[in-house]
Amino acid sequence: MIKKGYLSEMEDSNDNGFSFIADFEGNEEQMFDIKVDDSLPVLPLRNMVLFPGVVLPISVGRKSSLKLVNDAYKNNAYIAVVCQKAAETENPDFEDLHTIGTIAKIVRVLEMPDQSTTVILQGMKRFELESLSETFPYLLGKVKLLEEALPAKENKEFDALVDACKDLTIRYIKVSGTLHQDSAFAIKNISNKMFLINFICTNMPLKKDEKVELLQINSLQERAYHLLEILNREVQLAEIKASIQMRAREDIDQQQREYFLQQQIKTIQDELGGGQDQEVEELRLKATKMQWSKEVNEIFNKELAKLERTHSQSPDYSVQLNYLQTMLSLPWNVYSTDNFNLKNAEKTLNKDHYGLEKVKERILEHLAVLKLKGDLKSPIICLYGPPGVGKTSLGKSIAAALKRKYIRMSLGGIHDEAEIRGHRKTYIGAMPGRIIKGLIKAGSSNPVFILDEIDKVGADRQGDPSSALLEVLDPEQNGTFHDNYLDVDYDLSKVMFIATANNLNTIPQPLLDRMELIEVSGYITEEKIEIARRHLVPKEMDATGISKNDIKIPKDTLETIIESYTRESGVRELEKKIGKILRKLARQYATDGFFNKKDIKSEDLYDLLGAEEYSKDKYQGNEYAGVVTGLAWTAVGGEILFVETSLSKGKGGKLTLTGNLGDVMKESAMLALEYIKAHSSILAIDDEIFENWNIHIHVPEGAIPKDGPSAGITMATSLASALTQRKVKSNLAMTGEITLRGKVLPVGGIKEKILAAKRAGIKEIILSTENKKNIDEIQEVYLKGLTFHYVSDIKEVFALALTNEKVADAIDFSMKPKSK
Repeated sequence: MIKKGYLSEMEDSNDNGFSFIADFEGNEEQMFDIKVDDSLPVLPLRNMVLFPGVVLPISVGRKSSLKLVNDAYKNNAYIAVVCQKAAETENPDFEDLHTIGTIAKIVRVLEMPDQSTTVILQGMKRFELESLSETFPYLLGKVKLLEEALPAKENKEFDALVDACKDLTIRYIKVSGTLHQDSAFAIKNISNKMFLINFICTNMPLKKDEKVELLQINSLQERAYHLLEILNREVQLAEIKASIQMRAREDIDQQQREYFLQQQIKTIQDELGGGQDQEVEELRLKATKMQWSKEVNEIFNKELAKLERTHSQSPDYSVQLNYLQTMLSLPWNVYSTDNFNLKNAEKTLNKDHYGLEKVKERILEHLAVLKLKGDLKSPIICLYGPPGVGKTSLGKSIAAALKRKYIRMSLGGIHDEAEIRGHRKTYIGAMPGRIIKGLIKAGSSNPVFILDEIDKVGADRQGDPSSALLEVLDPEQNGTFHDNYLDVDYDLSKVMFIATANNLNTIPQPLLDRMELIEVSGYITEEKIEIARRHLVPKEMDATGISKNDIKIPKDTLETIIESYTRESGVRELEKKIGKILRKLARQYATDGFFNKKDIKSEDLYDLLGAEEYSKDKYQGNEYAGVVTGLAWTAVGGEILFVETSLSKGKGGKLTLTGNLGDVMKESAMLALEYIKAHSSILAIDDEIFENWNIHIHVPEGAIPKDGPSAGITMATSLASALTQRKVKSNLAMTGEITLRGKVLPVGGIKEKILAAKRAGIKEIILSTENKKNIDEIQEVYLKGLTFHYVSDIKEVFALALTNEKVADAIDFSMKPKSK
């Protein structure tokens, strides 16, 4: 039976809520060899299952159960212990109880300090509840004892099963923390295998249904197998929970450490008079001085409240703070006062730039309207032309004339839309677009904003910046410009945007449509001389430390530099050459202590700049038939070119074109030939010439690509001269497109072509009648010494260009080629 002293030990351990094993002196058959009546009092338990051999403390609360326990304890009688199916059932009947239970003996009834009753039960033998009778004051049930199928004494498989269950239970106790660690010691000291299995089944925190299922198994070995499966699952779950708790504990420990450090920082900042609260108050104070709208003020206060709720050491804090500082940095409704003195503005523009009359006129018009109206949306101007003509620096002069702030943004190579519109502030490293940053830098909402190299904007997977510029450069839309970072509409309508471009062909048409185009054409030699004398020479002298009284560069020397050492539309290369001359003189002064030459003459340029790099185009005379002077436009200005036509004997009248000509120029040559063939009677050309003579048209400088329709009438005149062997009028040049009907169409680049003709010594020029308007726009000083002939048909060109005089050594077309 039970050893003396065991119950006191059990009472001490009762607080753990842990069951105990009855320590039998004999074997387990002693426990099963009991005699009970067929009808026993039934004690229903909530969520607890008693196994044979296990001593289990339970708390009894129902009056019927208290009566049953007291009676059985007094009479030393056995009771039937079963588990309820539902714990909330107060008065269970047969259907509410599991039918498999355990015969139990009441070991002790204890009155607890909190007035509750604890009963210590000892499980004896399993039974099956066959029926239940409701008798007062407690239930009686008809029971049938169940035999235990015990394994053989030397069953190694069972021994291994028991050891595995013991190890897993101890492992579970260590990992889970749900059971007292002394439980592991108790399990290690249980030697009886059956009692050990039942002890684990009772005390493992398993579901009630799983414990009932284990109790229902008759074979102890099968029960051990099933228990092993459950233990494996529970141990795995416990280890996973422990791992999760460990990681969570580490995170919490780290957060607590950070919180402690942050509190220390806050305390230090408060002692020093700083901290988050002070930053927020400073922002709020600045906001009261801003001239923004009610909507913007509401957004700012909302974002400021968000900043107050954010911890100062959080990454979001700096993001939010930067956003609010950006809002405060913008010049909301802050405008600089325009200078409405038109004479002063004109003086400023003329001082900084020579020429560029159209641009200056447009700026002065804008100022005049602004002065009269008082409020005007600023125009979107696009200055286009060759490099080095002063498009970018012109923007600075306009800002100075208007007395506005000046901001320049280079668009060359930009391919990210965020450069214009900014990034959304949720991204790491987000920042506003360059438009908004430019306004912050200017400190004014009406600066002169230069969009440099707008024709060089690219596009890729990150977006198309030129599409983002559509809103910026549309006067109807830019009053509510939306930057992704700012996320608030900003008024750009008072900003004067001035775009610059070299080539309009690469600018998308919708963007081009929003801008007012002003051509800034190349400078003529006379203009370059004035620009060099007024601006470039003083600038380079200042850069090299030479006084204007030390060195003088006369106009004729500047002209020689322009004609022989540069070939450009602008003055950038000219500036470099002047700088090179002055640097050489500065070195000579630094070495010898004096200037050898104070007045730089043209003949001195060889020593200073080397041999001439370019030769001036010159008229070559009219001694040869088929050689006609044409006028061409290039990116560096106007040039003259010569069209040469030669004839050679040969059947079929083959046409050969050389000189690196483009498709359009080749078509012009074929058009000219077909027209002359169709109208050979006008020039008194024998039709057999086209059958017996091959025609070769060549445009010199074959390494340089040439294209365009401008040489149409030049080629037609060259063919007419060669086929008639008549001389072309001397000192004559021409430009114009030809049609198959013989009509002469207008061409572009007239100013540059005229200046090239004048430099080459041309006296007379043939143009289309429609080009007369271009001549009228050129200043009279540049047209001096030139005579213009306006034509609308190629017949007029022939009448003007071809003389009645035959060239020397004229071809005798009566000589027909010999047939083979």
